[in-house]
Amino acid sequence: METRYRRGAGQGDHRRVTRLLLRAFALAAAVDLVSLAAGWDIGHMVAKPLLMPLLAAYAASRGAPRLLIAALLLGWGGDVLLLFDADPAFLAGMASFAAGHVCYIVLFQKYGTDIATVRARGGFLAVIYVVVLATTIQSLWPDLPADLRVPVAGYSVLLTVMAYLAAARMGRVAGIGGVLFVLSDTLIASGVADWDQLPRPDLWIMLTYVAAQSLLVTGALGERRLPGAAYGEVRSTTP
Repeated sequence: METRYRRGAGQGDHRRVTRLLLRAFALAAAVDLVSLAAGWDIGHMVAKPLLMPLLAAYAASRGAPRLLIAALLLGWGGDVLLLFDADPAFLAGMASFAAGHVCYIVLFQKYGTDIATVRARGGFLAVIYVVVLATTIQSLWPDLPADLRVPVAGYSVLLTVMAYLAAARMGRVAGIGGVLFVLSDTLIASGVADWDQLPRPDLWIMLTYVAAQSLLVTGALGERRLPGAAYGEVRSTTP
């Protein structure tokens, strides 16, 4: 009886920590987005670097694999680097995000839906993503600075592969996250290309980015073959 009580108390503490981390992430996201909407730069500078560490801590508390944690922390590296308005920082930030996409790609390949199912639904999706990728690069290419054209194109390929695998192997929630990631980074690239922007462009970039990472984590942890999903099921059913 005493052992069962201690085990139940420990599980309750763990669930409270998990909920606290999720609420802290939501609060940081709200502060960041409100700051961007209000033009309060200090709020954005403080809140943005907190986002991915909090989301990574939440995922870790759910028993997420290292690849998912690494993808989020590499996203944090990109977030911090992109706070600096300089070409070297932009390239380093893009490299950090690219490494994060590689982690996502390996994660989705390792834990996603079996290949037979992917073949059944993936062909049409692949065509769509290839067309979007080719159209985007072709449209942006003439207006991008010459030294950024090849890096942006290479990054776009990795981003598109990640988004495709999220949809094809991890399901609808992660798939929407992948699409939003593509949209967020396309907004960034259109700014670099000096295209006309929406009012408060950083707000829309961060809104789609935060939603993208949140949905990728939610979709990944909801996938039955992912360790975090099994971990959550075991914890919820242990007496």
